[in-house]
Amino acid sequence: RTKKSRPQPFIQFHGGRGATMAPAAKEFYEDQKNLNKLCNFLRSTDGPAVREAIMMDKRVYYIKGEKLVNFMVEPKKGTKWPKELPRFSSRPEAITVCKELCNIQYIHRSEKVAKGELEVARVRDFDESAYFTWIYEGDMTNKNLMTTALIIGFLCCTCFPIWPNFLKVFVWYMSVSLLIFIFFLVTLRAVVFLFVWIIGYEMWFLPNLFDESLGFCESFVPVISCEKTKDGQLMYRVGVFVAFSSFCYWAVTQPSEFDGFVKGQGDFIKDLYAGTLLSDISQKDKENIDKPKMPSLEDLLKKLDSEDEEEKELSEEEAAEALLNSLVEDSEDIDDEEE
Repeated sequence: RTKKSRPQPFIQFHGGRGATMAPAAKEFYEDQKNLNKLCNFLRSTDGPAVREAIMMDKRVYYIKGEKLVNFMVEPKKGTKWPKELPRFSSRPEAITVCKELCNIQYIHRSEKVAKGELEVARVRDFDESAYFTWIYEGDMTNKNLMTTALIIGFLCCTCFPIWPNFLKVFVWYMSVSLLIFIFFLVTLRAVVFLFVWIIGYEMWFLPNLFDESLGFCESFVPVISCEKTKDGQLMYRVGVFVAFSSFCYWAVTQPSEFDGFVKGQGDFIKDLYAGTLLSDISQKDKENIDKPKMPSLEDLLKKLDSEDEEEKELSEEEAAEALLNSLVEDSEDIDDEEE
């Protein structure tokens, strides 16, 4: 009786001593869909840190094989490993999966040519001491949605002149509100830092708010950071305290000037929302401020008349100048005859 050959699994888990994977994890990563889930996690912001480089005139992301294996076996502190993905219990298990990633060309081995430049290596085998470039781009759904939203937003901005008036007013109020919110947020962060720094600590509200290297959600973590100031800043803190105290004393003893400043800021904000900052412009000009300026027929006729008048004035001046020149020449001729 002939035995039927069993289908080969997607990943052949074999190797030396200790290279066998747990049965549950082995069966899980034999499926390519589950392997794609693992790659999606590794390519996300929670995955291992990668570097950027140029290879074949294209920007790529690469990582050292040792760091990739280390992350798969022992993720960095604070990493949330997906619950649906089995964990790796040993390095041989992780290396086996990395080898399969090379075989299916999700990653490929690279060599450094110069600073920030890579090239494809001739050797394709996985090695912890080598560098590997990601070819697998991960789930493109979010990127496609963001690209579509960016294109739609750009088209909407270019069509701003034909927007209905209520949308223009909404955008105006939203822009002004966002501008005022950002201004007060930055001011509040600076004032809180100044007060606490004078005491001897450095406390920031949303310390990563303006860090361009972080993502949107990561910019709001942590909410507050506080640490003791470095030694040798006592004189600076005393100087800032004296300057701030002097300003407070001036604000209290000179209420007319400070109150006028506060009132001016309040009037400025009211004018922003009311749209009356340019009070010397007529209401018609305000409503048509975003429309193209096309001269009317009456304006064109007036311009033509003014040009004709200028030409006429120039011709009269030229005639007077010619008459004066002829008189001067006649007088010179008479003088010559008398001599």
